[in-house]
Amino acid sequence: MLQIKNLHAGVEDKDILKGINLEVKPGEIHAIMGPNGSGKSTLSSVIAGNENFEVTQGSVSFEGEDILKLGPDERAHKGVFLSFQYPVEIPGVSVTNFIKTAINETRKAKGLKDMPASEMLKMIKEKADLLEIDRKFLSRSLNEGFSGGEKKRNEIFQMAMLEPKLAILDETDSGLDIDALKIVANGVNKLKSKDNAVILITHYQRLLDYIIPDFVHVIIDGKIVKSGTKELAHELEEKGYDWIKEELV
Repeated sequence: MLQIKNLHAGVEDKDILKGINLEVKPGEIHAIMGPNGSGKSTLSSVIAGNENFEVTQGSVSFEGEDILKLGPDERAHKGVFLSFQYPVEIPGVSVTNFIKTAINETRKAKGLKDMPASEMLKMIKEKADLLEIDRKFLSRSLNEGFSGGEKKRNEIFQMAMLEPKLAILDETDSGLDIDALKIVANGVNKLKSKDNAVILITHYQRLLDYIIPDFVHVIIDGKIVKSGTKELAHELEEKGYDWIKEELV
């Protein structure tokens, strides 16, 4: 599904990614961990098409197509979803209207007509029930006055409605208490299928107690320096990153 080869990228002449290689197949969950400033969020931004970052070398293919030349909206229409570490507030635009617009724009890009209102409402009800979301929540302005947990739950709801092929969750556990963390993790687990894939970017092993990854990768200084199973995340929780850095010397 996603193939990254020798990816180098940076911002304002500063190299951040220094040769990332990663392959994600349908049905897989990959967790990416690493110390602050190692390049985790830069990687998610580059995959999603953030134009602040310049790719200087390497390739990113999604379902066999080079997507580096595509804009963020084109990548989204092809099925790439990025949840933000700090979701923005959009006063005056309800959660429901935002979702309707996003879905219909994606349909338009595929040459389809707008989703019929009855079908849209049915889907909204099904996904809201699946994620245990009060429908009053959906009439509120997008992220305005939302708690950290509500913002993250809203993003999982967007993901459920858009049904992306590849979901990238950038520090989705940041600032969540244990109850909010369980709700978000439960949503991700319910949406997982053999046809989609998830990349989880996190600092903490605790999220991986609820969303079990198939692979854990450690980024240090812009490179994936170690990969393993969920046991690697437990080891990192116990020992930190210094032991890996020592191995690299």
